[in-house]
Amino acid sequence: MILTERLHLRPWTEADKPVFHALVNTPAMMEHFGGPVPAERHYAIIDTQMAQQAKYGHCMWAATLRETGELAGVCGLRIGGHPGTPVMGDLEIGWRFGERWWGHGLAREAAAASIAWGWANTPHPRISAWTVIGNSRSWGLMLRLGMVRRPDLDFRHPDYPPDSPQAAMIVYAIDRPVAAGANGT
Repeated sequence: MILTERLHLRPWTEADKPVFHALVNTPAMMEHFGGPVPAERHYAIIDTQMAQQAKYGHCMWAATLRETGELAGVCGLRIGGHPGTPVMGDLEIGWRFGERWWGHGLAREAAAASIAWGWANTPHPRISAWTVIGNSRSWGLMLRLGMVRRPDLDFRHPDYPPDSPQAAMIVYAIDRPVAAGANGT
């Protein structure tokens, strides 16, 4: 699907499910998601991504190392949002990379390639991302990608209790670049 210098972003397979669960179901990886969860929850996430791929031609893809094929994480684009939120229907970018790859720039590499793919292959006017305020690694990457904080799009995540710290989502977005000459210059 997408090749970068070090990564292959590709659709998910059934065989990826247990590998993904083992990769991300650690206390550090799940800190901003309410803690480790049963495997079925991660399997359902992969099923949803497989359905997105089938329906839209993209999803939050499996991110594997080009050199070895090892699953390193997830990154890509999906039709996001939750009913009743200001991001419903947005093209959402997201990422999660295993702890052993933190600090190596893989998430940025994958996210930049995903954004470029989104502009080239979808008509969406913006790409959004959301996280909790305490996830400075995630919103820091959003800033490095050129995304802008959008408090007008913040929302409460319906999958968490209203008083949960995981429920308060902050949103960053990047607008589609204007093509050269599109404004008459």
